[in-house]
Amino acid sequence: MDSHARDEQRIVWSVVGTDIGPLLLAATPQGLVNVVFHASDPVRDKALGRLASRLGGEPAEAPDSPLLAEAIRQVEAYFAGELHNFDLPLDWSLISGFNRQVLRELHSGVPFGSVVAYGDLAGRVGAPGAAQAVGVAMGSNPLPVVVPCHRVVESDGGIGGFGGGLETKRKLLALEGVLPEPLF
Repeated sequence: MDSHARDEQRIVWSVVGTDIGPLLLAATPQGLVNVVFHASDPVRDKALGRLASRLGGEPAEAPDSPLLAEAIRQVEAYFAGELHNFDLPLDWSLISGFNRQVLRELHSGVPFGSVVAYGDLAGRVGAPGAAQAVGVAMGSNPLPVVVPCHRVVESDGGIGGFGGGLETKRKLLALEGVLPEPLF
């Protein structure tokens, strides 16, 4: 493989400390491809192994990479309360079909500080009654925080589930002003 082909397949990553714990950010030349919660060494290593398997090539730690620099800056600004809308190129290659359709609608149609019910999101993509399938799409989101699956809640006002844990979901919703900050 020539060096140009290697660059096209390149996956770079870094771990960023946040108020909800360490996040693994991974990018390809097409854009941010993966965000992983609770990125301890074992979680990080497992996620990097999955990326290598799915996308080919060995991910390289590169916190100063131009492919990651803007993503890191925006994630840090979001957690500092200085950024409400991520403006990053995204690599959607880890997700397809209905799940991709739902996540794209979520990304473009549910702004900072708002929430949407699972069923309402299903209706937005032309699949009324597919609330459970939307829940599956949220659970398979490779780009949480940036593609804000934490903004999807139950129609009866319940918080719903969350792959990063319910406490993480509560913290993200509090950061966005949807929920009150915990008292302790």
